[in-house]
Amino acid sequence: MSSLRNAISRRAHRERAQPSSRKKFGLLEKHKDYVVRAKAFHKKEETLRRLKEKAAFRNPDEFYFQMIKTRSVDGVHKPESQANKYTQEELVLMKTQDIGYILQKLQSERKKIEKLTAVLHSVDNHPSNRHVYYAEDREEARELQLQSSDSRVTPTHDIPVHIKRKTAISYRELEARKSRVNQLEKLYMEMSLKKELQKKGRKRKLREDELTCPTSKPVYKWRSERKR
Repeated sequence: MSSLRNAISRRAHRERAQPSSRKKFGLLEKHKDYVVRAKAFHKKEETLRRLKEKAAFRNPDEFYFQMIKTRSVDGVHKPESQANKYTQEELVLMKTQDIGYILQKLQSERKKIEKLTAVLHSVDNHPSNRHVYYAEDREEARELQLQSSDSRVTPTHDIPVHIKRKTAISYRELEARKSRVNQLEKLYMEMSLKKELQKKGRKRKLREDELTCPTSKPVYKWRSERKR
C-alpha cells in the first residue's frame, strides 16, 4: 500500500508568499523568523531588567580605580590610552630582555645544529678499522695497499631501510633548524637596531648615494659627541 500511496501524484504545498500589494515590506515573515526575533527581543529585555536591578541595589559608596581611568563618550565607557604607560627607560629595559631571550634561543639552535651535523657526519663517514700490515718488499706493500683500499669501500645497499629513513628525517630537521637560525638572526638584528634607535643621541638615515656598500637595509649614522 505504501508503494501505491507514493505512486499517486500529490499537490505540492508551498508557503504563502508576500502579496503583490505588500511587496514594499519585503519577504513575508514566517514562524521561524518570528521565533528568532522574539528570542532576541526577550534577551535584550532581560539584559535591561538586570541592569535596572543592579542600578537599584548599587552601593553609593562603591569605588573602583577604573572609574577614574575611563571616560564616557556618547554613553560608552572607553579606557584611557595606554600609549605612554611606560617611560623610555622602561621600554629600553623590556627591549633588552626580549633581545636576551632571542639571543638565548639563537645560541640553543646553533648548538643543536652543531650536534646534529656531527652525528650525521659520523653516520655518512663510516669509520673503518685500521690494521697495520708489514711487507717484505715494495710489491707486497702495493698489493696490501690495494687490498686495504678495496676493503674500505662499504656498499650503500647494505644499510637498512629504517636507518636511511631516520637519516633523511634528520637531514630535514637540520635544514629546518638552519632556516630557523636565519630567521632568529634577522630578528635579533632588527631588534638590536630598534633598541639603539630608542637611545639618546642625534642620528639620521643615510641616503643611497652616501652608502659605501649598497644594501636594502636601512643604515643610520649617529652624530659624534664628546664624552666627558
